[in-house]
Amino acid sequence: MTQDRIAASFDRARRERRAAFIPYLTAGDPSPDATVELARALDRAGADILELGVPFSDPIADGPVLQRSAARALSAGTTLCDVWRIAERIRRETSLALVLFSYLNPLLRPGLENAARAARRAGFDAVLVTDLPPEESADVEPVFRKAGLKTIFLVSPTSPPSRMARAAELSTGFLYVVTRTGTTGVRDSLPADLPATVARARRASRSSRRRGPEGFLPVAVGFGISSPAAARLAATLADGVVVGSALVGVAEKAGEGAVDAVGRFAGQLVRACRRTGNPTK
Repeated sequence: MTQDRIAASFDRARRERRAAFIPYLTAGDPSPDATVELARALDRAGADILELGVPFSDPIADGPVLQRSAARALSAGTTLCDVWRIAERIRRETSLALVLFSYLNPLLRPGLENAARAARRAGFDAVLVTDLPPEESADVEPVFRKAGLKTIFLVSPTSPPSRMARAAELSTGFLYVVTRTGTTGVRDSLPADLPATVARARRASRSSRRRGPEGFLPVAVGFGISSPAAARLAATLADGVVVGSALVGVAEKAGEGAVDAVGRFAGQLVRACRRTGNPTK
């Protein structure tokens, strides 16, 4: 039976009384080798699950940091085939569970079934299509499932109960709660209504038929988490904490010292995900 690395990551985090740490990298930024080295640094720092982004020319959900990251990767000539090769290396060289983070268009170009099979062969465990709402996924989600990939859907503070329920029903990896509407990016603080949004998502996840081995679908929080303090707050609410723009920004500023800088920052975020009381259920 194929190992369920996503479920195992959340299970390990719960047993260790912490939230799972889920960083993001853009594949090919600034090069394939650099991406693998950064993934190794994240693994050494204690990350659990890596979101590996497919660079896209029209990243409408991304803020300026991730837009620049995608532009650098595309300028370096990164293709979808390169993403598969990068993932294969990360799978061999780290213990990270891997989530393919992509817009729909790049996956449609080679054919969705071909892309799904290639992603699974490369070592991806799950897929998150950022511009695919649950209401429009009827012809897409089954393709990923058939290929052996778990699915992850996004919900936000403005998601009505019907969308929350549908997203939870379709998600088999975890349910991803966006902290606020708008694009990704570094923020100074988390919104005041985040606890209520996560509580709604958790109710939807507990009612989903696609529960994990512990009897519920994990909930992760992302978008705008840019400091250990924000990660610490998110970890009290959710089962996983996603950090993207802040990490990519650290790498961007550090230049040749990116691996060490990202490793140090990731270590701070991992420590911030630890809980002093009982783990969230």
